Amino acid sequence: MTSPERRKMILGLLDQAQAAGARLRLACQTIDLCERTVQRWRNDARVPMDRRTVTHNSPPHRLSMEERSAVLAIANSAEFGHLPPSQIVPRLADQNIYIASESTFYRLLRQANQLAHRRSERPSVERHQPKPICATAPNQCYSWDITYLPTAVRGQYFYLYLHTDIFSRKIVGWAVHEIECNKLASALLHAIYQREGIAPATLTLHSDNGAAMKGATLLSTLQTLGVMPSRSRPACSDDNPFIEALFRTLKYRPDLPVKPFADITQAKAWVEQLVHWYNLQHRHSAIRFVTPDQRHAGLDKTILQRRHALYQTAKQNHPQRWARSTRNWQPITSVHLNPTKIKPSEATNSTPAAIH
Repeated sequence: MTSPERRKMILGLLDQAQAAGARLRLACQTIDLCERTVQRWRNDARVPMDRRTVTHNSPPHRLSMEERSAVLAIANSAEFGHLPPSQIVPRLADQNIYIASESTFYRLLRQANQLAHRRSERPSVERHQPKPICATAPNQCYSWDITYLPTAVRGQYFYLYLHTDIFSRKIVGWAVHEIECNKLASALLHAIYQREGIAPATLTLHSDNGAAMKGATLLSTLQTLGVMPSRSRPACSDDNPFIEALFRTLKYRPDLPVKPFADITQAKAWVEQLVHWYNLQHRHSAIRFVTPDQRHAGLDKTILQRRHALYQTAKQNHPQRWARSTRNWQPITSVHLNPTKIKPSEATNSTPAAIH
């Protein structure tokens, strides 16, 4: 399709050619253009492109200014000022009053910039993403939560308290109790703190907003030990992904009992066996397939170096089997919890960041 500017330029050249004595048919053949197209272009140039009428007819049933003012006055009255239109219209109908439809109430309130929070209780508050955390070594950031374990009594559960190190993915502490209590959570944290030999002001503990996570006893323990608390947004499990992924791994193991646990001793025995498998045998995909215990102890670098050397030797012996470089066995140097998301505009103007 020819643009209006190009069409105007072609018509101007043809006008000059005809003024110099050239025939329109021959001039059109020279530039490989149909003569009828030129005639249509010239007719369109004489008539405005937008041929719509400028008159705008208002619908006959449109509300008058007095009626619109009456609708807004009722919506903002003391009786209905705290109610949405979906509640106002039925109440008016009970009083044998009809002013306008529910959709008209909504439309007029929207046009008046009054379609907002109208109830008397506290309005919703925007929740911001938790502060980003970066762990470059073990015992810098723990993630913890409590999950249910089924019992033989319907509606009753045992509670599994679980702490994991986000850098090494190791389960650093666990406990099974019959109740969910912040005092029990405080005792577990204190035991982990002593066993791991954590220095003050070096650990961040991330959790959700459960009652056990915000109890006064646990908060006092965090302050005494010098542990920095970090919490997810309400009802946002994505802010605590490490512990949620760990719970799924544990509960989808084949050795999870099909029947509920008969007593708390059986539940503890199952968790103990599972933690032993996870920490000492499970090759975790997010840490280059070493065990969490190996990474927590700093043995992963040596293991990954041996793997890299093995692959380099294999490539030298059979170079035709590798079209590119060998498998990446470089250690994961940092792990991020709730990293700051880069906006698309910023991503196009910056260099790609490393993926951890």
